Amino acid sequence: MTGNVRNTAVLGSAVLLGGLLALGLVWSGSYIKGAAEVWQQSSRSVTVRGLAERDVEADLVLWPFNYTVSANSLSDLEQQLSSGEGAIRDFLQAQGFAPEHVSSTPPRITDQYSNQYGGGQRPDERYRAEATLLLRSPDVEGVIEAIPNATSLVREGVLLSPSYEYRTEFLFTGLDAIKPEMIAAATADARNAAQQFAEDSGSQVGQIRQATQGYFSIDDLDSYTPQTKRVRVVTTVDYSLQD
Repeated sequence: MTGNVRNTAVLGSAVLLGGLLALGLVWSGSYIKGAAEVWQQSSRSVTVRGLAERDVEADLVLWPFNYTVSANSLSDLEQQLSSGEGAIRDFLQAQGFAPEHVSSTPPRITDQYSNQYGGGQRPDERYRAEATLLLRSPDVEGVIEAIPNATSLVREGVLLSPSYEYRTEFLFTGLDAIKPEMIAAATADARNAAQQFAEDSGSQVGQIRQATQGYFSIDDLDSYTPQTKRVRVVTTVDYSLQD
């Protein structure tokens, strides 16, 4: 009798344990399924790039005047340097530019005799000097109009030495003022691209998961109009996708 009761209790415990185990498996399966659905939903995303461009006019110009002189004595060399600088300053003032916008650099003087080796022929004049005056002006249009008139300096004996190193540069310094609008435009462009992708895949664009702003670039519109600049920025945005 006692044995039968014990067997019945053991059997009941086994049934109860089996029921709990089955219930646990069902609940565990539902949880895993739900977690898988959440993971699948969270993994659905699209990464797109948005572009914003704007053409702007330069607001600052750097116009260098590099010139050379030569003489057999340092005193004559200094006199010619002073004469060339005066001629350039007078020219710029006559073109309407303020004197405070003009700066000069110390001249670079070379003893050409010391650079001669072997039996090479000596130059006619021993010393040579190179100096630069720089006009830094916000009057961009004024500089564009004045550039063709610079040939008058050559007629006055100023030996200008134009080169890539001493080219006229047109700059745009107002980037901070247009940054917010351009970033907003690039982000809107990125969302349009994400929206098109979502429509093609039967989804909807969700929230921004991650966004990266690229560098702003400022380039000449073309080689013929360096005073017009093209500002460009690209943003990379990761959007979630929803059913």
